[in-house]
Amino acid sequence: MEQIPVNSRIIIPSSFQVSQDDITGQIGLIWQQIKAPLIVPLLKVMVVLCLAMSLMLFVERVYMGIVIVFIKLFRRKPEKKYKWEPMKDDVELGNSAYPMVLVQIPMYNEKEVYQLSIGAACGLSWPADRIIIQVLDDSTDPTIKSLVQLECQRWASKGVNIKYEIRDNRNGYKAGALKEGMKHSYVKQCDFVAIFDADFQPEPDFLWRSVPFLVNNPEIALVQARWKFVNSDECLMTRMQEMSLDYHFLVEQEVGSATYAFFGFNGTAGVWRISALNEAGGWKDRTTVEDMDLAVRASLKGWKFVYVGDLQVKNELPSTFKAYRYQQHRWSCGPANLFKKMAMEIIRNKKVSLWKKFYVIYSFFFVRKIVAHLVTFIFYCVVLPATVFVPEVEVPKWGAVYIPSIITILNSVGTPRSFHLLIFWILFENVMSLHRTKATFIGLLEAGRVNEWVVTEKLGDALKSKLGGKAPRKFRIRIGERIHLLELAVGAYLSFCGCYDMAFGKNRYFIFLFMQSFAFIIAGVGYVGTIVPTS
Repeated sequence: MEQIPVNSRIIIPSSFQVSQDDITGQIGLIWQQIKAPLIVPLLKVMVVLCLAMSLMLFVERVYMGIVIVFIKLFRRKPEKKYKWEPMKDDVELGNSAYPMVLVQIPMYNEKEVYQLSIGAACGLSWPADRIIIQVLDDSTDPTIKSLVQLECQRWASKGVNIKYEIRDNRNGYKAGALKEGMKHSYVKQCDFVAIFDADFQPEPDFLWRSVPFLVNNPEIALVQARWKFVNSDECLMTRMQEMSLDYHFLVEQEVGSATYAFFGFNGTAGVWRISALNEAGGWKDRTTVEDMDLAVRASLKGWKFVYVGDLQVKNELPSTFKAYRYQQHRWSCGPANLFKKMAMEIIRNKKVSLWKKFYVIYSFFFVRKIVAHLVTFIFYCVVLPATVFVPEVEVPKWGAVYIPSIITILNSVGTPRSFHLLIFWILFENVMSLHRTKATFIGLLEAGRVNEWVVTEKLGDALKSKLGGKAPRKFRIRIGERIHLLELAVGAYLSFCGCYDMAFGKNRYFIFLFMQSFAFIIAGVGYVGTIVPTS
């Protein structure tokens, strides 16, 4: 076979030669042909829709800000709005004067925190013969199961009335466990049920401060306490979570309780009147937000809720990015799916006022659970960056700068100590809005992952023990878990938009675009949250 000399040139016929300039020119020609009839009108419509959603969110935030100012100025604490008297001993009735309280602790493979939660529940100050601790263990790990059972036996030997309950399946996940727990015969003698997730640690006086609301006000079905985060300073991601959740508890829950006597049950750190829970239909597993589902159904029966912001229960924030993503998927997908299932039921209901229906449908569900997610991602991470390529489409400054700034400042009032982290919080929330938007569409369309339930991983003191000492930390990098292609794709898109805007644009969006693209890329390579050593 004849070999071609090394220095020889292969000559390609001119008919096969296509210059880079020709390709660029063809792309430019196609862009110009579709730009005016298709891209410009579509982008203008998207801008109008996004501005409308921004206004909805803006009005909602301002309204709640005004209400919370009035609540604070006039000191409208729940103890003043509702009758509240401390529980007192009755010489004739003895301990039977106190209501019977059931304390439920649902858990699933909670190796790191089971002792903390069971210990805190067993440490609740209440007449010993008027309280039942019920541990609902859905663990699939035999070792963890035996450890939880031994812990229950240890407390039982101290005279605590504690029940260890298991079932042979995990149907319905947490809702299924709680529903199964209510079927036991001893529950029939209970008046109220307090619920604590496995990482929650109530103070001993929790029942003394919450139960009187239910005893003295027969129209109240639920008393909800505030969450207090024990690991908020663990990393920057937990600080960001604290900012978002503090606003939820200090503003959203407070406003709902004070003005409408309705808010979404947070699934834990709350006490239910069992008769109200049963009247509402009990626990249902049709969505991944069984707590919100129960709250809406109870509200439609005419029951009222009270939020006690001064009553705080310690708990743990997810500190790994993987755990936080799964949690946010559930918290975003579930409400959207529940809204789809219950919207018409709420409209047709005749037991609640028209104003309360409007609040639940529009404010509680539509604006907070759907619009807030969609506008954050679609407007700030897709539409606004796209306008740098289409100068014919202008976004007014009030929509691009002023309204987002006011909304952000109003959101930050819940955590004054983290005000200096506001820029990081904006960038992080925009990154998470990608997953929240995706989850919202899954919930509305009832797509594949609509009923996905992944228990949020709790680390407890495990991380401290693993990082203790002077031994070097060894990390096992699993590419499949650390690399997130969606975040990287959005980061690349924003980088491209930023480069184009810096070269040809006039709006100077590139400053924001580069910062946001960097945030997406950091999340895309998994460098967010706590990295747990494997040894």
